[in-house]
Amino acid sequence: MLRRIAVLLIIIALAGCAVGPDYRRPELDVPKAYRYEPQEAKDIINTTWWQQFQDPVLDGLIAEALAGNKNVKIAAANVEQAEAVLMQVRAPLFPQFGYSGSGTRERPSGNLYTSIPGIRPEPRTTYEAFGTASWELDLWGRIRRQTEAANANVLATQEARRGVILSLVGQVAKNYLVLRGLDEQLAISKRSLATYGESVRLFELQFKYGQVSEMTVAQARTQYETADAAIPQIEAQIIQTENAISILLGKNPGPIPRGKTIYELAAPAVPAGLPSQLLAQRPDVLQAEENLIAQNALIGAARALYFPNISLTGAWGRTSEELRHLFKDPSRAWTFTGTVQGPLFTFGAIYGQVKQATAAQKAALASYEAAVQSAFADVENALSSREKLGEQLAAQTRLLAASKTYERLATLQYNGGYAPYSTVLQAQQQLFPAELQWAQLSSTALSAAVTVYQAMGGGWVDVADQMTAPAPAKHAATEKNRH
Repeated sequence: MLRRIAVLLIIIALAGCAVGPDYRRPELDVPKAYRYEPQEAKDIINTTWWQQFQDPVLDGLIAEALAGNKNVKIAAANVEQAEAVLMQVRAPLFPQFGYSGSGTRERPSGNLYTSIPGIRPEPRTTYEAFGTASWELDLWGRIRRQTEAANANVLATQEARRGVILSLVGQVAKNYLVLRGLDEQLAISKRSLATYGESVRLFELQFKYGQVSEMTVAQARTQYETADAAIPQIEAQIIQTENAISILLGKNPGPIPRGKTIYELAAPAVPAGLPSQLLAQRPDVLQAEENLIAQNALIGAARALYFPNISLTGAWGRTSEELRHLFKDPSRAWTFTGTVQGPLFTFGAIYGQVKQATAAQKAALASYEAAVQSAFADVENALSSREKLGEQLAAQTRLLAASKTYERLATLQYNGGYAPYSTVLQAQQQLFPAELQWAQLSSTALSAAVTVYQAMGGGWVDVADQMTAPAPAKHAATEKNRH
């Protein structure tokens, strides 16, 4: 009879429904195209874009960062924690088995036998050994909804880890480009300082022999000191950038190797992609959706508290007053218990939990929609910034060429006696900052392409993920390829 009841309850448990809403991806207003996507955009969103710079040193730095960065390791540990929680949450779906054993030596109180003359209680020993089993029948899906939420949390932490990787690769590339731009600015400043120093030396000699005025010497020295003052500032920025890259690599602050110059680095091609693809590429968008799925499942887990909780417990084992008889047939003992427990009056406790879960789901939905909108804005901003920076760099290149021509002609006129030295000084005052601005813009324009790849996400994040330290093994119940 008991066996039939157990089989019936198992069938009911397996056929039980899960209360609460099933998740459906919300309808989103997705733009059909990007406003600033250039015509030359190529379908290379999943490529390892940093290799397009054609700088082996940059490739090595990114590989080193992926293997040693501390934030990546923290994110990996967070994934392990989420998977451990999933294992704990889903465990009650299956019967729980255990064991117990005890040995007891006792002597009843003599006061219990005062009414019976001549009887004295004697000490006695009892031994027990039992195997136990318990199972909560998830008829209403409370445990399944909690498992669904925990599974979504695992996927969310995995996407958070991918987001850290996406950010890391971009930060290493951008800082390296900034570093190469600063290196060029330092080289320009030192070249200019050497040129201005030679001018000061010549003018001081000419002033000594009365060929030029002291004002001309002062003008030349002013230009020299201007270039000299720029060098320490640039050197300080170089040290700060090197230290930032070192931390990204997971190392102590120190020098960073260099590869190609800012002139030699090749600009990556612009990736092409439909806006709808962004929903399946950006780790932050996927993370926000997994958080929404988790909160949606918790509504069902809260609603299931309204229904009775049915559990089965049993024990089978041996009990005997003598250890040598413990495993003999007469010492057999067993128990089987079915328990039904449910709420009657909770005075709003369960209702409050359902309301809380529903409100959390609404907040998660708004967060998901906001993440999608922010993602599209990031792509639009990145594409427009790249386009406008390209235009600005082209204008700065023309300005630099004009400034060089102006400085050359002013020097020729001064040497020919057709113009005062103030004309040369004015030309140099325009050329020096124009060269520095060009180097800075060149670095920023290359970084803009990096920002485009970061904003679009893509399969390259998975390639970078494989270059990190060994990732934690994915739990069998985790639906990695949900989307």
